[in-house]
Amino acid sequence: MPKSMPSALKFDLIARCSTTKARAAVLTLPHGPVLLPIFMPVATQGSLKGLTPQQLEDTGCRLCLNNTYHLGLKPGQEVLDTVGGAHKLQGWKHNILTDSGGFQMVSLLKLANITEEGVRFLSPHDGSPMLLTPEHSIALQNTIGSDIIMQLDDVLVTTSPDTKRMREAMERSVRWLDRCVNAHANPTTQNLFCIIQGGLDLEMRTECCKEMIARDTPGIAIGGLSGGEAKSDFCRVVSTCTSLLPEKKPRYVMGIGYPEDLVVSVALGADMFDCVWPTRTARFGNAITKYGMINLRHAKYANDFGTVEDGCGCMCCRTGEGGLNITKAFIHHLAAKETVGAHLLTIHNVWSQLALMRGVRNAIIDDKYPSFLKQFFSDQHRGDKSKYPDWAVEALLTVGVDLMA
Repeated sequence: MPKSMPSALKFDLIARCSTTKARAAVLTLPHGPVLLPIFMPVATQGSLKGLTPQQLEDTGCRLCLNNTYHLGLKPGQEVLDTVGGAHKLQGWKHNILTDSGGFQMVSLLKLANITEEGVRFLSPHDGSPMLLTPEHSIALQNTIGSDIIMQLDDVLVTTSPDTKRMREAMERSVRWLDRCVNAHANPTTQNLFCIIQGGLDLEMRTECCKEMIARDTPGIAIGGLSGGEAKSDFCRVVSTCTSLLPEKKPRYVMGIGYPEDLVVSVALGADMFDCVWPTRTARFGNAITKYGMINLRHAKYANDFGTVEDGCGCMCCRTGEGGLNITKAFIHHLAAKETVGAHLLTIHNVWSQLALMRGVRNAIIDDKYPSFLKQFFSDQHRGDKSKYPDWAVEALLTVGVDLMA
């Protein structure tokens, strides 16, 4: 097993909820501080679709995601090396996290063959073969220059009934982490996070946690979720893992983005999240609001001249200086016809997710998170407790919050 590596981050835990497992912290990375808990928007190809770096910065985003697999294909390692990494390529002065490419084992499974050596892909661009090993994944991420880099892990969809294959994937992920640690060229400027695997098997997850913790990476991720498993199973895995993880390291649950998932996962002890959902759903005319999602393509919004969400501080909804005062009617007019409609809703949705996490953080600092959770679910479901999702009610009961009281 490799020795623990240097850390290029500082993690300051500043508040804990006295009821739940929620935490507030400051994560200081090479490109500045990040306030936790945080939702990270996904800029797969080096940009959030439709947004300039300045517009993304204006949402309050200080940490976004790039995809190693896609950037490795195009523009490729040579271009990234020549330009000086992804920050310069995309004109982004804040922090970047890159995933390892491992998720493509699931999303591009028909194109991938997984062995101990690594993952053999057929490029979705031209069908050419590509071998992604732990060493190559780390080399790509070193060239990208992201502030947080992820180990290559063996990803298996959680709903797989193949227990033998699930154990193989978990154990291989540990071995691949050792290879990633040995290959990492920039441990003083880039932070390598390990990824906990093990499917929905809590004993396997526990075993993986112990192995990964022993490697002492700067941060720890819980992977392999958001793959179609029941939300109650998801919550059990998150809670089991967070109870085992070191208190003074960031905890990242990968691929999570629905507002209800975020606030419950924070209560279960997680700090960091990412998902393409807020930006993807914007391209279908959907706006995230504190009262749930609304589809602005619906005919009832054709003559609605109110802002997308009353009281929202995003550039689109603001009515004061620097605000655009965009109406529902205008988005309705543009939706599915003009790209600017998706562009405006993307700004709104990213702002909305980040504002939610700011509210979560403030509630934790004020030690009022249980009250925040009750108000959040009341707003989302217009006060109708019969519509509260059972999985959320049950998960929050395990950390001392009774939504139905």
